[in-house]
Amino acid sequence: MAKAPKKGEAAAVELKHYDVVRTPHITEKATLLSEHNQVVFKVAGDATKPQIKAAVEALFSVKVLGVNTMIQKGKTKRWKGKPYMRSDEKKAIITLAEGSSIDVTTGI
Repeated sequence: MAKAPKKGEAAAVELKHYDVVRTPHITEKATLLSEHNQVVFKVAGDATKPQIKAAVEALFSVKVLGVNTMIQKGKTKRWKGKPYMRSDEKKAIITLAEGSSIDVTTGI
Protein backbone atom coordinates (compact mmCIF):
# COMPACT_ATOMS: atom_id res chain seq x y z
CA MET A 1 0.00 0.00 0.00
CA ALA A 2 1.49 3.33 -1.07
CA LYS A 3 1.56 6.20 1.38
CA ALA A 4 0.38 9.64 0.39
CA PRO A 5 3.30 12.08 0.24
CA LYS A 6 3.54 14.53 3.10
CA LYS A 7 3.51 18.24 2.51
CA GLY A 8 7.33 18.56 2.66
CA GLU A 9 7.90 15.52 0.40
CA ALA A 10 5.86 16.96 -2.46
CA ALA A 11 7.91 20.16 -2.30
CA ALA A 12 11.13 18.14 -2.43
CA VAL A 13 10.01 16.51 -5.69
CA GLU A 14 9.44 19.92 -7.24
CA LEU A 15 12.82 21.24 -6.08
CA LYS A 16 14.50 18.24 -7.71
CA HIS A 17 13.22 19.45 -11.09
CA TYR A 18 14.73 22.89 -10.52
CA ASP A 19 18.11 21.23 -9.87
CA VAL A 20 17.95 19.47 -13.27
CA VAL A 21 16.84 22.39 -15.48
CA ARG A 22 18.91 25.42 -14.57
CA THR A 23 18.31 28.25 -17.07
CA PRO A 24 17.07 28.81 -20.61
CA HIS A 25 19.88 29.31 -23.13
CA ILE A 26 18.93 32.36 -25.20
CA THR A 27 21.05 32.92 -28.32
CA GLU A 28 20.38 33.55 -32.00
CA LYS A 29 20.65 29.83 -32.76
CA ALA A 30 18.30 28.95 -29.91
CA THR A 31 15.80 31.49 -31.24
CA LEU A 32 15.99 29.92 -34.71
CA LEU A 33 15.24 26.52 -33.15
CA SER A 34 11.97 27.88 -31.76
CA GLU A 35 10.64 27.87 -35.34
CA HIS A 36 10.99 24.07 -35.24
CA ASN A 37 9.20 23.78 -31.87
CA GLN A 38 12.45 23.35 -29.91
CA VAL A 39 13.80 25.04 -26.77
CA VAL A 40 17.36 25.04 -25.36
CA PHE A 41 18.13 24.84 -21.63
CA LYS A 42 21.33 24.68 -19.59
CA VAL A 43 21.01 21.61 -17.38
CA ALA A 44 22.93 19.90 -14.58
CA GLY A 45 26.06 18.10 -15.73
CA ASP A 46 24.93 14.75 -14.34
CA ALA A 47 21.32 14.97 -15.59
CA THR A 48 20.08 12.17 -17.84
CA LYS A 49 17.68 12.52 -20.77
CA PRO A 50 14.73 10.92 -18.89
CA GLN A 51 15.34 13.24 -15.91
CA ILE A 52 15.44 16.30 -18.19
CA LYS A 53 12.24 15.20 -19.96
CA ALA A 54 10.41 14.65 -16.65
CA ALA A 55 11.60 18.00 -15.27
CA VAL A 56 10.51 20.01 -18.34
CA GLU A 57 7.12 18.28 -18.46
CA ALA A 58 6.56 18.91 -14.73
CA LEU A 59 7.76 22.53 -14.68
CA PHE A 60 6.11 23.80 -17.85
CA SER A 61 3.13 21.40 -18.32
CA VAL A 62 4.06 20.52 -21.90
CA LYS A 63 4.50 17.27 -23.86
CA VAL A 64 8.15 16.54 -24.72
CA LEU A 65 8.84 14.44 -27.82
CA GLY A 66 12.64 14.26 -27.58
CA VAL A 67 15.72 15.42 -25.71
CA ASN A 68 19.15 15.90 -27.29
CA THR A 69 22.08 16.79 -25.03
CA MET A 70 25.56 18.19 -25.58
CA ILE A 71 28.48 19.10 -23.36
CA GLN A 72 30.30 22.30 -24.20
CA LYS A 73 33.86 22.03 -22.91
CA GLY A 74 35.22 25.01 -20.97
CA LYS A 75 37.72 27.28 -22.68
CA THR A 76 41.10 28.36 -21.37
CA LYS A 77 41.03 32.14 -20.95
CA ARG A 78 43.36 34.79 -19.50
CA TRP A 79 42.55 37.56 -17.04
CA LYS A 80 45.25 40.08 -16.05
CA GLY A 81 47.81 37.78 -17.63
CA LYS A 82 46.84 34.77 -15.55
CA PRO A 83 45.22 31.77 -17.22
CA TYR A 84 42.01 30.23 -15.90
CA MET A 85 39.55 27.65 -17.14
CA ARG A 86 35.84 28.18 -17.77
CA SER A 87 33.55 25.45 -16.48
CA ASP A 88 32.02 22.81 -18.76
CA GLU A 89 28.31 23.29 -19.57
CA LYS A 90 25.68 20.74 -20.47
CA LYS A 91 22.86 21.91 -22.74
CA ALA A 92 19.65 20.16 -23.69
CA ILE A 93 17.63 20.75 -26.85
CA ILE A 94 14.01 19.91 -26.05
CA THR A 95 11.65 19.03 -28.90
CA LEU A 96 8.05 19.83 -27.97
CA ALA A 97 4.86 18.28 -29.26
CA GLU A 98 2.91 20.16 -31.94
CA GLY A 99 0.90 22.96 -30.34
CA SER A 100 3.04 23.11 -27.17
CA SER A 101 5.25 26.09 -26.43
CA ILE A 102 7.41 27.47 -23.64
CA ASP A 103 7.86 31.20 -23.16
CA VAL A 104 11.46 31.39 -21.89
CA THR A 105 11.28 35.16 -21.35
CA THR A 106 9.02 34.75 -18.28
CA GLY A 107 11.55 32.65 -16.34
CA ILE A 108 11.03 29.50 -14.32
